[in-house]
Amino acid sequence: MAENTKNKVSETVIRRLPKYHRYLSELHEKGEDRISSQELSDLTGFTASQIRQDLNNFGGFGQQGYGYKVTVLKSELENILGISTVYKTVIIGSGRLGSVISNYRGFLESGFEIVAMFDRDERVVGTYIGEHKVKSVARLEEFLKKHPEVSVAILTLPKIGAQAVADRLVAAGIRGIWNFAPEDLEAPEDVIVENIRLTDSLLTLSYYLTEQDR
Repeated sequence: MAENTKNKVSETVIRRLPKYHRYLSELHEKGEDRISSQELSDLTGFTASQIRQDLNNFGGFGQQGYGYKVTVLKSELENILGISTVYKTVIIGSGRLGSVISNYRGFLESGFEIVAMFDRDERVVGTYIGEHKVKSVARLEEFLKKHPEVSVAILTLPKIGAQAVADRLVAAGIRGIWNFAPEDLEAPEDVIVENIRLTDSLLTLSYYLTEQDR
């Protein structure tokens, strides 16, 4: 991910926040009112001390001997994570992965609204994937110029050509890229790039499976 010099909180802490939010959402659905850092530790696998340190980066939100009010902490994390903001998003690449992503309802719940899909294959352009009519990637800049509210792009492309598309997106004003192409993309510091490497996760799983067998 491109470094955000304005953000003094470590990336390690930031990557733990969604897990806290997920468990707090489940507790909220169950009608739980309060939770201690130790109880949250039991759920998340992080130590109670680590959880308190993480939350203290943003103000703490709890009281000694009282714990955290579930609805309040959940709401605070939503503000920190920006879930209350809806980011207009486009998908570049309408293959199997792009199709799955476009139909995943969890994106909107997380604050990302898919507004268009693009592909370079003219056999696909003009067809529908869910509610989205696939547009030609050749008209990407034209679309983004007409829709300046779009700030995020999801790339589900092969390695070849991914960086060139990313460069076009940056030039068109895109602020964030969620990249599934098998290449770590380069972008200016003011553009956030999240490189998702599925094979890295699979190899991590393979490592732990191998360790069990040794």
